[in-house]
Amino acid sequence: MVFSSVSFLFAFLPITILLYFVVPEKCKNIVLLICSLLFYAWGEPVYVFLMMLSIGFNYVIGLNIESDRKDAQRAKADIIFAVVVNLSLLAFFKYYGFLVSNLNAVLPFDIPYRELDLPIGISFYTFQAMSYVIDVYRNKVKVQHSLLKFGVYISMFPQLIAGPIVQYSDIEKQLEKRTVNMTKLGDGVLYFIRGLAKKVIIANSVGLVFSKISGMEFISMSVLTAWLGAISYAFQIYFDFSGYSDMAIGLGKMFGFEFMKNFDYPYTSRSVTEFWRRWHISLSRWFREYVYIPLGGNRKGKQRTIINLLIVWGLTGLWHGANWTFICWGLYYGVILILERFVFYKFVERLPNAVRHLYTMVLVLIGWVFFFSPDLGYAGSYIGVMFGIGAKGLVDRQFWFLLLTNWVLYILAGLGSTTVGFYWLDRIVYNYHNGQGRREVACVVYTAMFLITVAYLISETFNPFLYFRF
Repeated sequence: MVFSSVSFLFAFLPITILLYFVVPEKCKNIVLLICSLLFYAWGEPVYVFLMMLSIGFNYVIGLNIESDRKDAQRAKADIIFAVVVNLSLLAFFKYYGFLVSNLNAVLPFDIPYRELDLPIGISFYTFQAMSYVIDVYRNKVKVQHSLLKFGVYISMFPQLIAGPIVQYSDIEKQLEKRTVNMTKLGDGVLYFIRGLAKKVIIANSVGLVFSKISGMEFISMSVLTAWLGAISYAFQIYFDFSGYSDMAIGLGKMFGFEFMKNFDYPYTSRSVTEFWRRWHISLSRWFREYVYIPLGGNRKGKQRTIINLLIVWGLTGLWHGANWTFICWGLYYGVILILERFVFYKFVERLPNAVRHLYTMVLVLIGWVFFFSPDLGYAGSYIGVMFGIGAKGLVDRQFWFLLLTNWVLYILAGLGSTTVGFYWLDRIVYNYHNGQGRREVACVVYTAMFLITVAYLISETFNPFLYFRF
């Protein structure tokens, strides 16, 4: 089940909210845990037991670390065991086929294997579980003695399938007590509708354009058509992923939780370094706190910092998927960030803002080609066409047809990926007069937005979610 589905919007969500609000305070976590497990079992009836195993294992490990705290060696053995088990489960389901297929490519014999379906959200809830046990070991958070509350933390459906990656320290107190009222429910609904519209109206629509371009033969693709394809994918993945993050944050508010912002208008960045401060913020924070800093960060000299950055970005790419394209995508950014930091930082800083933004977006668009390509050969050919190698000229009729039939969509996507679009939306909806927000205007605007979104869902069959495979 996905948030942008009729079954979720008109069956699962309203029933869950109704149950959550009618039960007494002490039963709310029970309702949330049961509904979260049902949500996951809807599409993953077998893998829900894998999640329950992760919940039980990390809960017990947390208790063991706490009981062994006075014995440093035993506590260290506990955390090493926890990390190994969590990563082993993730590696088995996500990377087993990738590893065996690469071994078969170099070995003189084939190792038989069965391709496993990837459990939805396993990358997200595994990282959340690891952040908990590591923080318990570091004595950053108190161990959770309630299996119910820990189960809610791992399985909570609002951010289960697409993040943001919520660290236990973020919601430790909220698991114990949180504000649940109609005001927060209303704020969550508005946040959810805005994210839903971003995903369904913009991401799905621009995704159709990208599907048409990516399905073309390279010999029939012009340079500008290739760039339009990369731009289309950039808009699709941003509105798809940030839309889901907004929906998750909105759902969290409905149930009394406050989750961190996961995107901060990354396409307004004026350097690649700034881009990664604004894109998938929770993932960058996780790798910084649990990989980069423990490796030594930037405290051990320039050479070690470069090695640490390459390790982190190689792992970041691998986290996104079991394919060499993702690994190259991660290393691509690692190299750029190293160059920006140690080679041409001062040069980039002196450029006009417009040039810095153009420089950043060109590099980001090239990066997205690695990300959406099925293999490195396709990525190399596509990038070649973007720069005129093997292209059907600079521009062709296909480019003009796609641009002129979708120009309104691109303007909407461009405005929506900057502060301009939502600034004017907020001006219209929240134009305060005498201290009172125009609630009737908010109701009309967001109701219309929701109805248009539902119309799209009913009439269109193209409704992918790109981060399902991660």
